[in-house]
Amino acid sequence: MALTIGIIGLPQSGKTTLFNTLTKAGAPVSGYATSTVQANLAVVQVPDTRVDSLSEIFQPRKKTYTTVEFVDVAGMGQATQAAKEKKEGLSAEFLGHIRNADALAIVLRTFANDNVPHVYNTIDPIRDLDSLNAELVMTDLSTIERRIERTKKAAKSGDKKYQQELDLLLRLQEALNELKLAREVEISAQDKVVTDELFLLTLKPRMYVLNTSEDMLGSANEILAKIEQGEVVDPEAVQKELKGIAQVALRAKEEGAQVVAVSAKLEAELSELSEEESNEYLEALGLPQLGADRVIQVGYRLLNLITFLTAGEDEVRAWTVTRGAKAPEAAGKIHTDIEKGFIRAEVTHFNDFMECGSFAAATKKGVQRLEGREYEIQDGDIAHFRFNKGK
Repeated sequence: MALTIGIIGLPQSGKTTLFNTLTKAGAPVSGYATSTVQANLAVVQVPDTRVDSLSEIFQPRKKTYTTVEFVDVAGMGQATQAAKEKKEGLSAEFLGHIRNADALAIVLRTFANDNVPHVYNTIDPIRDLDSLNAELVMTDLSTIERRIERTKKAAKSGDKKYQQELDLLLRLQEALNELKLAREVEISAQDKVVTDELFLLTLKPRMYVLNTSEDMLGSANEILAKIEQGEVVDPEAVQKELKGIAQVALRAKEEGAQVVAVSAKLEAELSELSEEESNEYLEALGLPQLGADRVIQVGYRLLNLITFLTAGEDEVRAWTVTRGAKAPEAAGKIHTDIEKGFIRAEVTHFNDFMECGSFAAATKKGVQRLEGREYEIQDGDIAHFRFNKGK
């Protein structure tokens, strides 16, 4: 399961700089607004120290990390007035780049820089978010209205399935016309069959990536932590850039969205240093890790994903499954034949294994377990699956 994150934002928000930091792809960065619909795509390995630690022990011929695909699309939020009146939203080509993304990373600029003019001339991340949301809403509305026309014709047959679908579509249409996001509409498991076919952008899990100035990054993270912990933060009581950061964080908390603060410019500079130098600089700033790594971690949390591991002399590998996945489903990530012929799983948690130093020692200590079909794989499990090859 490869996670795909679509990166969107206004021109000059720093999204392509962030993309380059995440992927080391070297995509061209423009200092001016652009109307191109081309996208930058890159697949990157997810840093995982557990894979590294196990590789030191097993010395495998191969080690494999999980991956994330990032899609960086052109600057949004500048639809023409004619397009807005027609409720056209994003172009089909533009939409094609992000409709299959599992989640959206919405980059919002909070820094001021006279050398990089803002498309609206002033810095206001909440205004920018509203502008981006409006364009996403228009795109979804266009999709919904086309589907309504088709479903109305089908409903004439008297089939209740189409009438139920039409009821859902009309509820979505009403919400979108009020500039609400599709995710604000109550959707049942039965409704989800329909919405999965529509690829609605305002239904996707989302994170807000606040692109801050370097000297505000530490303070920004402090504010985000306070809001996440439920402390009261008054946006009007902090200085200008931090005000916008607090406002977005509070909006995210209301929506159940995630928020990350990064300095794309700083991280681009850090990417040119050695790992040791980069870590020293981060430590001096009071930051535990690069924002790029935090974006990936937040993506996993958004989609409720976890990682389990397999380890041996041939390969040490990380695998991604949805939290709550049963052992046979996890086995199927390795090969469908293993899922079909599943007998049981030998499971040792990474932490227990590292304390013991080997599977033999883990077995002797009693921390390696045999689990059946109903076992839910946990993040950090090292699993070996026994299966019937004949099935």
